Amino acid sequence: MTGRGDAVGALPPFPGPPDAPVYLDYNATTPVDPRVVEAMMPYLTGFFGNPSSSHSYGAEPRRALGEARARVAALIGARADEVVFTGSGSEADLLALRGAVLASGRSRPQVITQATEHPAVLESCRSLERLHGARVTVLPVDADGQVDPAALASALTEATVLVSVMAANNETGALQPVTELAALAHERGALFHCDAAQAVGKIPLDVGELGVDLLTVVGHKMYAPKGVAALYVRDGVRLEPVVHGGPQERGRRAGTENVALAVALGAAARIAAHELDDGTPDWIATLRDTLHQRLRTALPGRVHLHGPEKARLPNTLNVRIDGVLGHELLAAAPGVAASTGSACHSGTHTPSPVLTAMGLDPARALGALRLTLGRWSTPAGIETAANTLIEAVARH
Repeated sequence: MTGRGDAVGALPPFPGPPDAPVYLDYNATTPVDPRVVEAMMPYLTGFFGNPSSSHSYGAEPRRALGEARARVAALIGARADEVVFTGSGSEADLLALRGAVLASGRSRPQVITQATEHPAVLESCRSLERLHGARVTVLPVDADGQVDPAALASALTEATVLVSVMAANNETGALQPVTELAALAHERGALFHCDAAQAVGKIPLDVGELGVDLLTVVGHKMYAPKGVAALYVRDGVRLEPVVHGGPQERGRRAGTENVALAVALGAAARIAAHELDDGTPDWIATLRDTLHQRLRTALPGRVHLHGPEKARLPNTLNVRIDGVLGHELLAAAPGVAASTGSACHSGTHTPSPVLTAMGLDPARALGALRLTLGRWSTPAGIETAANTLIEAVARH
């Protein structure tokens, strides 16, 4: 990795307390980058105007909103007018799924998704089934958590309106063959939505190369605050809004825009683009692999990887250690802040639906640790985390 300075400024210190545990839960949420905070602050104070106002108080918020939209678009290879700001990734997913299904005008539309999707997609599909008569097909995944394109090809019908498959899994980091899946969907006249919450900013993504019609971007997965996200909507795709009212966001999402949060997402996108060019993902992957190797060396034959070894996010390590439950290990290692699975399920001590869909029995799935790295991960922190976990296993 080369230096982290120049156009976006040097990497600030870690925003958390200096004596805090080693943070290895970046897939649950990222710290808000101080550079992002600095960018958004003027729009919480002096530049408070409504961006729709025609007088001078609206001019700067309107300009900043447009710039933020352009920065998000640039990160994913889209046009600025194809980016719709939303209040969360879940809302963006809902707008994509419900919006496409209702806009189709079909009485019994088919929606296809897959078993390890985020609940924001799976529950939206269930609501479409329950409330709007949609037929939902959930594709299985293989032992690595990936969809077989042949399974999608077999499931597609003339009634298929939308296919929704994530770019990368939040628990295992498994990457899906999105380009191939999107092409199959288009052959049958269906739209393709991709929840890219975990992938945007971690790996290069271009909506044109992927061939997707709809793509979800989430702020708090890429060092912006919670409460802001975006949906890429390919030009020409019709969506029924889920928030009705004014003409904001080209009529797709009513409500006065939160300019400060949009600016934050734009700033985060600009920094992410710089890091993708800078080699930061490779640096993070090296740290991840160092952590994995340290655990395997100290605990020979006991450490098992969940998900693909190669086709996964550079920051994600999901493993189980024989003889110890994941939540018990983390309780015995308070110096490490990590997860036993999706953050949405932490604390329940039930097997991860993602891992069980991959074929793991409950006993093995309960042993999972999700260790996810990010912008402030360091060799020293990884060494500390490895030693802490190894010592906790030894005490178990």
